[in-house]
Amino acid sequence: MSAFFILIGRDLQLSIRHRADTIMVAGFFAITVILFPFGIGPEPGVLERVGAGILWVTALLASLLSLDHLFSDDEQDGALDLLLTAPVAPTTVVAAKIAAHWLTTGLPLTLLAPILGVALQMPSESTVPMITALLIGTPTLSLIGAVGAALTLGARRRGILLPLVILPLYIPILIFGVGAIDTSGMGFEAGGLFAVLGGFLLIALALCPWAAAVSLRVATE
Repeated sequence: MSAFFILIGRDLQLSIRHRADTIMVAGFFAITVILFPFGIGPEPGVLERVGAGILWVTALLASLLSLDHLFSDDEQDGALDLLLTAPVAPTTVVAAKIAAHWLTTGLPLTLLAPILGVALQMPSESTVPMITALLIGTPTLSLIGAVGAALTLGARRRGILLPLVILPLYIPILIFGVGAIDTSGMGFEAGGLFAVLGGFLLIALALCPWAAAVSLRVATE
């Protein structure tokens, strides 16, 4: 566990040095959400009905922006080879990088979402469900995204290939994430939808670090 937290600290320090990337992801999320009221009109009924979907789709795309650098920067300067040959399990290395990715991408997006929900004229009753759904769903996005980033490491046109691999896997998270927010906002019980999101997270926690570590081994050999 000490190695895990040391690796997280390393990646967080690197993200602070390259904080423009984190700012770019948050800025993309905020600007894209704000553009929707201008594009579809300011009618409260329309914005309220599609607000949860707008937030989730934009969060998916914003999270995707930073995945290209999840392993590639370390691969280019040789640090990835050192990390994978260190006396630490490769799954620990991958899990630490995923955790750092979520802390610098998923968590800021979750904190921004309630503010942007006001721009989409979403009801105040949706605020807590929105935060809860994103807190459960965005780690799953980082976990699945890490597998895609590892699979496409070193591939030609990785920037195009990565979304094609990852976005179809994001669809279940999108469906249940939007459903949980909308159902709670209408005053209905959404515990089952949150439970499904939690189930996806548990499955991803069990499988994705291992799958990404195996893919990195293959890519670096």
